[in-house]
This record gives sequence, C-alpha cells and structure tokens, in this order.
Amino acid sequence: MNGEEEFFDAVTGFDSDNSSGEFSEANQKVTGKIDLDSSNSSRTGKSGERPPRENGVQKHRTALPAPMFTRSDFSVWSILKKCIGLELSKITMPIAFNEPLSFLQRITEYMEHVYLIHKAALQPQPLERMQCVAAFAVSAVASQWERTGKPFNPLLGETYELVREDLGFRFISEQVSHHPPISAFYSEGLSQDFVFHGSIYPKLKFWGKSVEAEPRGTITLELLKHGEAYTWTNPTCCVHNVIIGKLWIEQYGTVEILNHRTGDKCVLNFRPCGLFGKELHRVEGHIQDKNKKKLFMIYGKWTECLWGIDPSSYESFKKQERRGDHHRKARLDVGPEIASEVAGDAADDVPMAQETVSVIPGSRLLWRVNSRPPNSAQMYNFTSFTVSLNELESGMEKTLPPTDCRLRPDIRGMENGNMDLASQEKERLEEKQREARKERAKEEAEWRTRWFRPGDNPHTGTPDWLYAGDYFERNFSDCPDIY
Repeated sequence: MNGEEEFFDAVTGFDSDNSSGEFSEANQKVTGKIDLDSSNSSRTGKSGERPPRENGVQKHRTALPAPMFTRSDFSVWSILKKCIGLELSKITMPIAFNEPLSFLQRITEYMEHVYLIHKAALQPQPLERMQCVAAFAVSAVASQWERTGKPFNPLLGETYELVREDLGFRFISEQVSHHPPISAFYSEGLSQDFVFHGSIYPKLKFWGKSVEAEPRGTITLELLKHGEAYTWTNPTCCVHNVIIGKLWIEQYGTVEILNHRTGDKCVLNFRPCGLFGKELHRVEGHIQDKNKKKLFMIYGKWTECLWGIDPSSYESFKKQERRGDHHRKARLDVGPEIASEVAGDAADDVPMAQETVSVIPGSRLLWRVNSRPPNSAQMYNFTSFTVSLNELESGMEKTLPPTDCRLRPDIRGMENGNMDLASQEKERLEEKQREARKERAKEEAEWRTRWFRPGDNPHTGTPDWLYAGDYFERNFSDCPDIY
C-alpha cells in the first residue's frame, strides 16, 4: 500500500454558553466539583427529540448520551514507540483515544466566546477593539484545557455547520485537503458585524513523552463596520505523558495579532510551564502602535481569565514584585545539586496547581472562562458549548448536507457509548475513502472542494482557503457520498 492509498487518522492538538465577561470579584477562581452521577444531568436534545424552547430560545442538551469510555486498557506506547521525532499525520490511533467530535467541530469551539467579537464591533476606539480581539484569540484555546482526547480526523469533503441565533453567528467548515490535512472555516455575524475565517493545518510530532501540535494557517477576523481586519496564528499545543502518567496540556509560543488598517499589533506570549510549573497557563503581552509604542499591557491565564492595564501602572507593579522576589529568593534558594535532581525527576510531572491570577490594582477584566458543567469529567472535559455541537435534532437530517459531521456513524456510535460499532464504522469509512481515492486516480480526476476555493488571503497575501459562498442557499444536490 503506497502513501496515496493509505488513510491516516491524525492526532490533532487542538482544539458553554455565552458569558457577559463582567465579574465583580477580581480574584474569583473558577472551580467546581465533579458530579459522578451523570443521571442527574438533563438529557434534552437526544436524537429524535426536539429540545424545548423557553421564550422562543432553543435549549441545548446539557450532557452526552453516554459517559466517556475508559482508556486504561490501551497502550499508546505500542503505537508511538517507533515514531519519536516524526510528523504524526500518518499514524493511526485506536478509537479509544478519540473524543466523539470531528476536528471540524473542534474548530467551531473558537466561537464559544463570540460575544467578545460582538463587543469589539461596538467599541469606538481601535485600542478598545484590539483588547476585545486579543481576549477572543486567547479564549479560542480555553476549551482545550484538560481535553486529552483527540477529535476524529475529518474525511475529505466532510462539512460542519452551526447556526446559533442566540449567540448571533453562523458557521461553516469543510475538509478541503487530505494530504496535507487542511480544514477551512467561515463564520459571519447575523447582524453583519463581523466575518471570521481561516484554514488550519496543524503539524504534529511525537517527542517521547509528549505530542506537540504546531499551528499552521492564518486566522482572520474582519470587523465590517470599522473596515478593519485582524490576522494571527494559534500557539503551540503540547500534550504531556502520552505514554504513562496523568495527561496534561500546555500552550506556548508567541501570538501576534495585527490590525491591518491601523498597524496596531498585540503580542501575546503563552508561557511554557517552566521547571516548577510556575508559569503554567500564563499569558503576558502588550498592544503597541505602528511605531512600537506600548499602549496597553495584558496578562492572565488562558485557562482562567485575561486582564489589562496601562503600561506605567504595570511596570510600577512589576518593579515592586521584583524587589519582593529578590528578598524571598535569598531565603528560599536551593543548592544546584538539589535543583538538578528535581529537574531530572519531574520534567514531565503534572505541575502543581498554582494560585489564581494576581490582579494588579487598576486592571480591567477583558475575559473570564465559562464554568464547565458539573459532569464535564465524564464527558471528555467538554464545555457546555461543546456538549451541544454534535446534537442532532429531529428533522435536522432534511436540512443538513449529507457530509455534515453529525451524520458520521462512527462519531455517533462513540457518543452513544457503542465503541464496537464506532470502531467498525471508522474502519468502513476509511476503506471507503481509500477506494474513492483509487477511483479518482484511475480516472485521473482531481478532487473538487464544494464550499471553499484556494486563493490568497486578502490581507496577508499568503496562501489560504476562501469561502466560495452559497452554502446557506442549501443546494446540496451535488455533495459527495462520503459516509
């Protein structure tokens, strides 16, 4: 079997209801006890039942049909031990390591905190708009916290749509390439206040103890009423202890958000956890104008909240903090041999939980994460927003294209707790895709995407996939048969 005949289910590194973002308690920490009895959770939204409406607003389900399947009986080492340092797009993983979502649905989780985009569109000044956009960029990765399952790799031609009138947006995505795997998406505000689009191609590598997902592709947000476009890429995501021990996730790298109209830039540094985990989840950065003058400082945690303050107050606070650290270090310093021993033994240990973000007096809250449902641990650590993504209402099959993720039998089987069926269907779909690729090769026919076309990003000039339009006209007669 040559490389073009194989189908690979790639490990992906990505990756609640609306929140107002307004909180009165500055140091509130988001916590919650896990309800191990998921029978207490609402089961609205099962396939075949239309969720009830309250005051005309649709209610979404609050739990999955079946709890998460245990992975304790599977050894990922038997699969990955020959792959150290290699790119992981050609490694097939057992279905037990999946979560019941397609990667296209995971991309849709960018929209969980879409209220930040709506808020940005209402701000009169560019600096305030950039603050909201920066908060949105950070919030887009918040749902990945403790999400150690991998989404299903989309089939070529697979699509996903989400229309949320209550949150003011609609969203469409398509798997536009198989080698390399590229997912394109497009979203727009229902009040014509924004357009959000991009194409994602994560490059994944296995490093012995961890799997690292390096982001590829440009993310673009356009605030239509202001004639502004912002572009950025996501930070690198790393899953630790994939062989043995408790899995944990960190994000690291520099994210630069550019306002192409004003030249303003937001530089956000996602900190690696460090030796003792002190920097775990931390984000620090600033907004600067086109002359690189710092206008606003930003700090917080991508798992918790984001704050902002003027540069002078920030620097004054940091000077006081450094003086305090100097005195504490003199009292608590350890010898080099002890530090070396700790570094060797605890390199991939789960970092100790650090204190919540210390808020600098005078700071402004830019964003706070939504609390997860009490039974989240039994539902792959999904947020409330994520729980609703694969919901299939009665009659929805008549309006969706036959390529929508909700209709994938392997994902549906896993969500319902039928792992044998899910595994069988996954193998069937992979074989069906292999056969379709062989037929195209015989006929020398190229795959034609349906809703996106290759082109250049209008703001960066780099290669991108652009929305071709007409999806919501709902003419699905020429969609491919992929399931």
